[in-house]
Amino acid sequence: MSESNSVLIGRKPAMNYVLACITLFHGGTKEVNVKARGRAISHAVDVVEIVRRRFLPDVKVKTIDIGTQQMPPREEGGMPSNVSTIVISLAQ
Repeated sequence: MSESNSVLIGRKPAMNYVLACITLFHGGTKEVNVKARGRAISHAVDVVEIVRRRFLPDVKVKTIDIGTQQMPPREEGGMPSNVSTIVISLAQ
């Protein structure tokens, strides 16, 4: 799947990401990946549930992939930190 079919979740309101998902589906995309890291994971789950329950009830959750990324230290001599990640694939 290409990166153009991905919605990266950040700090914007959930409806911005919901609109992005709906736009991709109406543009002919059969599968959309919703990606998030760290604290944005709960935000990503909210976005997926809004898309599924309010706007596109025929969209199903295909897969959910979770993992961890190791981030470099923020300052010299610091320890690297682990950040949780999630990718939720939605399919029509």
